Amino acid sequence: MNLHTVLTFWTISILLAATPGADWAYVISAGIRTHAAVIPAVFGLFLGYIAITGTVAGGVGALVASMPFAITILTFAGAAYLIKLGISLLHHPPLPKEGQERETGARRWITKGFAISGLNPKALLFFLALLPQFTNPGSSWPIFLQIGILGIIHTVNCVSIYLMVGFGARTILSSRPRASIVTGYISGAIMIMLGLGLVSEDIMKLLHS
Repeated sequence: MNLHTVLTFWTISILLAATPGADWAYVISAGIRTHAAVIPAVFGLFLGYIAITGTVAGGVGALVASMPFAITILTFAGAAYLIKLGISLLHHPPLPKEGQERETGARRWITKGFAISGLNPKALLFFLALLPQFTNPGSSWPIFLQIGILGIIHTVNCVSIYLMVGFGARTILSSRPRASIVTGYISGAIMIMLGLGLVSEDIMKLLHS
């Protein structure tokens, strides 16, 4: 791996992390509720991406990707969880709250974040498709180590962006209850649409197979 390769990957990674999606919707909903929820929420997403990085670097990712049934199960599990969270946001849109979250609350945010990123089949397939393209088989570093480093770079980029999004949402919306509710509805709708998109995409593949 050379510096040019790493910088190219870093640029692509930043652009992808800056693209709104389920992760954004999740950290925005956390930021609206309280500053104390942002870090646990992002930490959960971080753990999910680290788990995917380890899975791909260890070669398990390629094995899972070669098993359509396993990908289907992962897709439906991830989609169901996104839809569940989306419906919850629509029923209970987040409002700015003062004070610190209790430890149990922090654990819930971490668990939800891990599920959102760790159960995302597109994240797994993205890592499988993109990371190997930036590895160098002729390098003195083994492929699994190169993939691990690239995965960590992408994870750090995501964490940096998500922290800014979460704290930014808190700063901008903390004094605007109505805007917070509307943003919560939008975040919930995004999660539901992404979940339904995952399911419909997989169903279409099954119908054409």
